Amino acid sequence: MIKEITFKKWKSFDEATLFIDPLTIIIGANASGKSNTLDVLLFLNRLASGVGISQAINGDVNLSPLRGGFEWICQKPSKQFTIIALVEFSEKKEYRFEITIQVNETRAEIFQEELVMLSYQRKNSNPQKKTLYYTKQEESNSSAIPTYFSTGTQGRDKRIDLNRSHCILSQAEALNLRKEIQEGAKFVLSKLQRIFVFDPIPSHMRNYSPFSESLHADGSNIAGVLAGLELEKKEAVEKTLTQYLKGLPEKDIKKVWTEPVGKFKTDAMLYCEEGWENNVTKEIDARGMSDGTLRYLAMVSALLICEPGSLLVIEEIDNGLHPSRAHLLMDMLKTLGKERSIDIIVTTHNPAILDAAGIRMLPFITVAHRDDQSGVSKLSLFEDIQKLPKLMASGSLGRLSSEGLIESALKQIEA
Repeated sequence: MIKEITFKKWKSFDEATLFIDPLTIIIGANASGKSNTLDVLLFLNRLASGVGISQAINGDVNLSPLRGGFEWICQKPSKQFTIIALVEFSEKKEYRFEITIQVNETRAEIFQEELVMLSYQRKNSNPQKKTLYYTKQEESNSSAIPTYFSTGTQGRDKRIDLNRSHCILSQAEALNLRKEIQEGAKFVLSKLQRIFVFDPIPSHMRNYSPFSESLHADGSNIAGVLAGLELEKKEAVEKTLTQYLKGLPEKDIKKVWTEPVGKFKTDAMLYCEEGWENNVTKEIDARGMSDGTLRYLAMVSALLICEPGSLLVIEEIDNGLHPSRAHLLMDMLKTLGKERSIDIIVTTHNPAILDAAGIRMLPFITVAHRDDQSGVSKLSLFEDIQKLPKLMASGSLGRLSSEGLIESALKQIEA
């Protein structure tokens, strides 16, 4: 699993670290840096998936640009940003992947990249570090980047010229390198490729969709993905969907399912059966479902479809959801995330979500906030706030958030 992400000179941040737990909640006022934090994860996923660095930032015909594009990707006046990912392989081994990107008006490319293996003799001991590869741009050569792969034996390092427009990690698999390097690169790539930044848009989910294997980031093809599952898995997923959706609306949902439509049966539609008093039932399709129902259904589906070991990222988790259903959402995230071995990161403004999270979630809440003097964004763990017991005595988590008491406490620390 990905344990933490550190980013430097990234958008509104000077330097910050996001610690990733089985369920991580990011809170903060508007323009505090929550979305910028999630963009780091999206950027890493695009690089690991083989997307060119410039395209990963500015987008292309198939990709939407990151917010701000080239102009705002670096914290001004810097022309570089750095991202460091710490990925756990086992209790005694981790990988540290670091990449620095140079940005100008027309393109972005690698300035430096490194993959290091960290080995621990015992838990909490200092690690032994072994550089698997290291690369740094040479000013004298604008067309290629010299890459050095450490062999652990002085004088035997390889120099290979590679394309700076794509991260070296995504190119390593195609090279004839030592098994240790190949294994490390493949493992880190697999974890970064399993980052899924999900923002289901109900209006996009109401249409017929073709059969698909992978879920789109906006949830638009959810009917096609569910309908395309093998029959046994499809039935199990639809049964679980029905189970979790039963308590959401005022009416009872008896069943949720998808089925092929059209002359050639290559498209699909999402349906549900509503139950009313006197055993009256009514079938409707996605066009008649509420925004909140569709978003909730999409989130449950994503947790059931994503591969074990994935990192699911959802912005504004509570959009379209009534505050009285916040506990259902939190219970679902915790239960399905644990059952399917999927880590989850969510952002929220909703006090009801924080109240539903409860005191036990304190160690897993990160606060995004801005420094009053410099204006840079920061990430702080909620449990690291000084005088936390006194703060908690002022009210519930939801009240602390809605009244701005958390940000006030952080400002007192900085002062």
